[in-house]
Amino acid sequence: MGKKKIVVVMPAYKAEKTLVATYREIPSGSFDEIILVDDYGKDRTAEIARSLGIITIVHEKNKGYGGNQKTCYREALRRGAEIIVMLHPDHQYDGSKLPEITKPLLEDKADVVYGSRMMPKDGAKNGKMPPYKRLGNRMLTAYFNAMLGTRLTDAATGYIAYSRKTLETVQFLKNSDGYTFDEEMIVQCVAHNLRLVEVPIPTRYEDESHSISFRKSVAYGWRLFRKVIEYRLHKLGIMRSRQFS
Repeated sequence: MGKKKIVVVMPAYKAEKTLVATYREIPSGSFDEIILVDDYGKDRTAEIARSLGIITIVHEKNKGYGGNQKTCYREALRRGAEIIVMLHPDHQYDGSKLPEITKPLLEDKADVVYGSRMMPKDGAKNGKMPPYKRLGNRMLTAYFNAMLGTRLTDAATGYIAYSRKTLETVQFLKNSDGYTFDEEMIVQCVAHNLRLVEVPIPTRYEDESHSISFRKSVAYGWRLFRKVIEYRLHKLGIMRSRQFS
C-alpha cells in the first residue's frame, strides 16, 4: 500500500447472501482494512464477515442506515484511516472499482469522491435501476446543483470515499440516522468548500440488493428538500444550524 491508510467500511443489514461476492470483487492490495457494521440484522452476516477476516462490529439494536455509517466512520478514524471508502455489502456497487474511487484522494485532487451511476451513458438503465429511481435521481441531483452550485450527476450514490480531513471537518454525527445521511454529507461538504469529484461506476440492481420503496423514496426526497432549504437559510444568516457550522 501507499503512505495513506485506506479503510473500507461496510454498513450492513442482512447481507449474508451478498457479502462474499462483494468482498471477492475488491482488488487485493487496494485497501488496508475492512470494517463491517452489522445493524442488528439477526442473520449470518457477522459470522461470515469474521470468517473472511473482516473487522466486525454488531449493533445491539437497529440504528438505521445513517446510524450505521456513524459507527463505521468513528471506528475507521479510531483505527487511523486516512481514506475511508463506503461500500455497501449488498453487491449493488462494484468493489473492483475501489482503486478508481480512491485515486483522486491519493493524488490529493479531491476531498470526497462519489461513484456516479449516471455518468456512463445508459448505465443506470442497463443496470436495471427502476425508472422511478432514475427520474427521482435526476430531479434530486438537479435540485442539489441548482441550490448548492455543484455539478454532480448522481447525488444519491452510496459508493463514496472520504478523506480523513473531511470526516474530521464536517459534523457527520449531527446527521440523520436514516437514508438522508449521504446527501446531508454533500450539503456539509459544500458548506465547508471541500473538493467533490465523481468517477463513473456501473449500476447493478439485483434481487438481493437493498432498495427503498417508492413511498419511502418520496419521503426521503421531501426531507432532503427541507434540509437544503435549511442550509440556504443558514448560509444567509437567517437561521443558524450547528449541522453546517
